[in-house]
Amino acid sequence: MAESAEFVTQITRSQRQLHAFILSMVWNPAEADDVLQQTNLVLWEKAAEFDVSRPFLPWAMRFAQLQALAWLKQRQRQQQRLVFDDDLVRLLAEEAAADEPAFDARRHALPACLQKLRPEQRELIARRYEPDASVKAMAEAVGTTPKAVSDKLRRIRRALLDCIEQTLREEAFA
Repeated sequence: MAESAEFVTQITRSQRQLHAFILSMVWNPAEADDVLQQTNLVLWEKAAEFDVSRPFLPWAMRFAQLQALAWLKQRQRQQQRLVFDDDLVRLLAEEAAADEPAFDARRHALPACLQKLRPEQRELIARRYEPDASVKAMAEAVGTTPKAVSDKLRRIRRALLDCIEQTLREEAFA
């Protein structure tokens, strides 16, 4: 029971990274959600094969890659045209997997950088990432143009990126 609870914890903790990894291969958020669900089912079926002495995420990413490749093949058959050849998809998957430690470092730096924003900036960025949020609806809510909201969001994202990069540079020299 404890092993299955730990396995569930590992799957739960890895959802964001797995989704980002899958999204790098299928490029469509809704379809990435579907592939992630399939991956979760396969992971659960293969739980007994997981070696707890090894890191979970690389093991899970391999199954995610296989599920994404299967999805791409199915989509290719449905559309009767090649989206990407298998070698390119594998290369993209390898690149995404290699970037995982950097992604994790950026993800850990983000909360501190969000706290450095002014409250109204934090609120704007949080509203943008709510489900079904749109720049147009946000602009209507505050009585401005979508371009003005987009410009503000771009400046906020740039500030966050600069902060994250600075944080990572400081950590590298620490």
